[in-house]
Amino acid sequence: MIDLPRRLAAEALGTAMLVATVVGSGIMADRLTDDVALALLGNTIPTGAILVVLITILGPLSGAHFNPVVTLVFAIGREIDANAALFYVVAQMIGGIAGSFLAHVMFELPIIQISETVRTGSGQWLAEAVAAFGLVFTILAGLRFRPDAIPWLVGLYITAAYWFTASTSFANPAVAIARALSNTFVGIRPVDLPGFIAAEVIGALIAMVLAGWLLAEPKPVAQPARAKLKAAE
Repeated sequence: MIDLPRRLAAEALGTAMLVATVVGSGIMADRLTDDVALALLGNTIPTGAILVVLITILGPLSGAHFNPVVTLVFAIGREIDANAALFYVVAQMIGGIAGSFLAHVMFELPIIQISETVRTGSGQWLAEAVAAFGLVFTILAGLRFRPDAIPWLVGLYITAAYWFTASTSFANPAVAIARALSNTFVGIRPVDLPGFIAAEVIGALIAMVLAGWLLAEPKPVAQPARAKLKAAE
């Protein structure tokens, strides 16, 4: 098993690269076009693509959570112990903030920013719950049926969720916090974070409960006593 420091480094690195891609592609898209729909597309494709890459290369090291609600679900399912889960979340948040700062440096913007983009209201919160639900359910179902396909499943799900959710699918508290520190195309006001994070946690927990029932291994059918006796003969 990979030791904890290397797993934490993988989580921090992966989350940093994810956020740098989200923020950086958002800045680039915003600079290249005034068409908001086209800018969103330019933000969507790199995000889905980098998820495929990061999960493929870092998954064998840390499990490639890059997301506190994913870590929470695995901690509840005892796939990761509580202490390691706490360190995972800290590493994800530090990595996410570093990724946001890195994107600013690359585009020669002020490193530390506070977003002024308003993202609040019942529709946005429901969208985040749906986004996190879909992400966690995709991961759990992928682990059950096609673990080798998880990088593509997650990348494609997030690509789709950017467009079918009103919130453009943050689905990740660490990413949301990092985006609050970027007053760019992808930002979110810090005051709007609690609603987003609460919705993400709720959506993830609902997905965990539903997956636990829907994806459960079928129980073996008990044989009648007469059939057992005949088999023994």
